[in-house]
Amino acid sequence: MNTTKLRSRLHRGAALTALALAVGAAAPAFAQETSTALSDVIVTAQKRSENIQDVPVSVATMSGEKLSAVLAAGEDIVGLSSRVPGLYIESSNGRAAPRFYIRGLGNVDFDLSASQPVSMILDDVVLENVVLKSSPIFDVEQVEVLRGPQGTLFGRNTTAGIVKFDSVKPSQTFKANGTATYGTYGTATFDAGVGGPLIADKLSGRLSVLGQHREDYIDNGFTGEKDALGGYDEYAIRGQLLYTPTEAFSALLNVHNRSLVGTAAIFRANILTAGSNKINGNFDRDKVWFDQGANNPQKYDGHGGSLKMDYDFGAAKLTSISSYETTNGYSRGDIDGGYGAVYLPTMGPGFIAFQSDTQDSIDDLDQYTQEIRLASDTDAPLTWQVGAYYFKSDFTVTTTSGVPLSTLQHKNTAWAVFGASTYQITPDFKIAGGVRWTKDDKDMHVILGGKPDVSVSDDKVSWDLSAFYNVAPDVSLYGKVASGFRGPSIQGRDIAFGADASIAKSETIMSYEAGVKSELFDRSLRINGAVFAYTVEDMQLSAIGGAGQGNHLINADKGKAYGFEVDGEWAVNANLLLTAGYSYSHTKIDDSDLTTAPCGSGICTVTDPINADGFANINGNPFPNAPKSILTFTARYSYPIGDGELFAYTDWFRQGYTNIFLYESKEFYTKGDFEGGLKLGYAKQDGSYEIAAFARNITNEVNLKGGIDFNNNTGFVNEPRIIGISISAKR
Repeated sequence: MNTTKLRSRLHRGAALTALALAVGAAAPAFAQETSTALSDVIVTAQKRSENIQDVPVSVATMSGEKLSAVLAAGEDIVGLSSRVPGLYIESSNGRAAPRFYIRGLGNVDFDLSASQPVSMILDDVVLENVVLKSSPIFDVEQVEVLRGPQGTLFGRNTTAGIVKFDSVKPSQTFKANGTATYGTYGTATFDAGVGGPLIADKLSGRLSVLGQHREDYIDNGFTGEKDALGGYDEYAIRGQLLYTPTEAFSALLNVHNRSLVGTAAIFRANILTAGSNKINGNFDRDKVWFDQGANNPQKYDGHGGSLKMDYDFGAAKLTSISSYETTNGYSRGDIDGGYGAVYLPTMGPGFIAFQSDTQDSIDDLDQYTQEIRLASDTDAPLTWQVGAYYFKSDFTVTTTSGVPLSTLQHKNTAWAVFGASTYQITPDFKIAGGVRWTKDDKDMHVILGGKPDVSVSDDKVSWDLSAFYNVAPDVSLYGKVASGFRGPSIQGRDIAFGADASIAKSETIMSYEAGVKSELFDRSLRINGAVFAYTVEDMQLSAIGGAGQGNHLINADKGKAYGFEVDGEWAVNANLLLTAGYSYSHTKIDDSDLTTAPCGSGICTVTDPINADGFANINGNPFPNAPKSILTFTARYSYPIGDGELFAYTDWFRQGYTNIFLYESKEFYTKGDFEGGLKLGYAKQDGSYEIAAFARNITNEVNLKGGIDFNNNTGFVNEPRIIGISISAKR
């Protein structure tokens, strides 16, 4: 079957499945006879443990088999991209510095000092820097994706939303689990955790470990080296102690370490032909032609810890969360993706305007956070929480191209106070609201580069209001209005190339959302959906690359978006479980005078108006890297055999039109990209062990994930197909 037909059939099949979930009421008698009730999903979207069906937030989760399947081939956090409607993740820094987008809103800036409007929270700790956001995922209880502004409870830089990870915690019950996989290119993973009581009723612990390895498998055609790059070794460990000396007090200590050595992003010269976004014959999955960059090495090491303490006063609970994170590392790359240049005797593949070999390193990143909050803990109609938050980070970024070109020290300090409450007016109707004041200071000191220091500061108030109404025992409606802001930003990367730093003032967002949450047919079918619209004032944008070869911050007058998302799960019977989801996001830059440098060297076909200075007018363009749609689908079927089962699990996504840069062109966009996975195996019904064969990117799709536009039509792509086996056990 050719790729076009496969894409079409996949899209139709998944769309029909989603439709079946949405209109399952057409067959109530069948559902009632054969269904199995779905388990409750508990989330902490409002810093309380609540049923996902009871929170006025558009939230989706990943856990269990869905999460382990995605990570089976050693994927890093980017593997979660498009696995949840509305969530997109990409990186031009290999397994470090990922960039997150929710509902189309994100930041394409690749620099190690970049700020983002999507916050990542791991075990109740905000990981602000982009390198910290690449923290490995292992021994995880659940992933939550909170869509839309979350500024009241989670602070600045959450204008798009939050991706939240919760590790498996210690308990007084012995628990152990582990998964090992092995597959193509010598890809091997080991993810395990073990924990239980250390002192009865007083102290429990848990130790979690991760190992991920892949052999180098890509040849360097220029140097003649075989298996020169493409591999990695990533290891992580986490230890936790839970101390419960009394029923009222608990203290959870978390310490962790991460080490990564491998290949950074793999840029491939001229894999796009002028006038087309299709991958051409210059692409070879197993070969590159690098004459610089030392085969694109990458190395990061980091560690940290947190202490969460709770004291229950009876009517209220006091919580303190203290944390420290530190990391160091670098990534180097042959950015032009080829060899030679037009001014040298040879060049290729295709046209190389000039050579580009750069390395970015982050040194002595130190992040400190402290949160204190007091929350009501009664069954009264009114619940509330108040708190304060402190954040401080300090790090240096050095850019090197043969010799160090710039070294910049970045400091960021933020303070906040917040409060939120919910009032249950009737058993079926509740309202909620919250407010937060934040002060955000940033300073950049130029250690090397010969440019002046830069400082920015701002303070803002964020707030939200919501209403939630149970229209039937298992059907609820909600509405929410929320504001938020992303603090002012400094970008100094251009100092390395002789230009001044750029700044962007704070962006603010006003978001409107209405949704439905439902569980039907004896809770065998769960369908949640939301519609939204938002406007970002003074939207921060990063003008990357282009003819100017820069990384420059700009503010658009406005950014506007609207859309919807649907999440569905259907237990058809005891042996068949289906999930499907769909998101649609229409985004638009609204600034009639805003321009940016298009691609350099005349290498692409710009479709925007070009002014007399050669700049592209980007008014009306979609936000960069904002998928117009994301379709997800999974299915699991089991066949009982004695006290076990044979099972098949498959998961797919399809991503709609996604423009890569601020300007639009015929080359730098994607449309209709998809990936799928399959897992076939045997498992004990009690979950004690499982053995399976799996395939990730089973159709071996080559999907463009990003481009380099200042030199040639360079691109970087998704992970290759990995086929392997997995063994899991738990007790």
